[in-house]
Amino acid sequence: MRTDALSNSLSDNNDSEKIRVIVVDDDPFVLQALRVYLNEAQEIEVLSTFGSAKDAFGFLRNYRVDVLITDVRMPGMDGLQLLTKVKQGMPEVAVIVLTSFDDDEAMRTALDRKANGFLLKDSSAEEVVRAVIAAHHGGTTISPATTSRLVSQYLRPIPSSPPGVTEAELAVLDLLCEGYSNAEIADQLFISEATVKSHVSHLMKKYGVSSRLKLVVATHQERRRFSSPDE
Repeated sequence: MRTDALSNSLSDNNDSEKIRVIVVDDDPFVLQALRVYLNEAQEIEVLSTFGSAKDAFGFLRNYRVDVLITDVRMPGMDGLQLLTKVKQGMPEVAVIVLTSFDDDEAMRTALDRKANGFLLKDSSAEEVVRAVIAAHHGGTTISPATTSRLVSQYLRPIPSSPPGVTEAELAVLDLLCEGYSNAEIADQLFISEATVKSHVSHLMKKYGVSSRLKLVVATHQERRRFSSPDE
């Protein structure tokens, strides 16, 4: 099943400036809720919603989409298979994965397959909108509850205070954890994008991780551990 505003979008040149999104979930209630959330944001245009990954992939092959939001568990082609196919054939499309709280194994797999974000299905409208905007601009958003379950199994333990982290690097790290892209961080801190990339590279080495996403997860782990010393 598919619902869309594609004809309206194609007829309005101004919509080309918006973030073009499609949503995939076999639960009609989730599709309706996400459409309502996203349509309230002026920056976003929901092109279509789909009840199956197969139908969504067919749409992706014919129309330009900026961000795909997909459920993990669906009949037929599931969200992880869709993520893999999109990243292999359409790497320019950002993919945000939806999950229930106890779906840790699927989330670790999605992390390995370069998902651009993880959201719980009970995320607020603001969280969903912010995640879409961040993904479109190269950032990553992870639901805090999901992070707390992922880090204990996905990442090896890290020092509570990685040695040699500078104040400038910490400023970059704070914004990175909020889902900002390199360009947005550069604007916020009044530095060049090349400097941001350099700081991120140094941070990954100091935290002992191999990607921006793992750096964000590691930071959440450290801060959660610091704020909950008795756990």
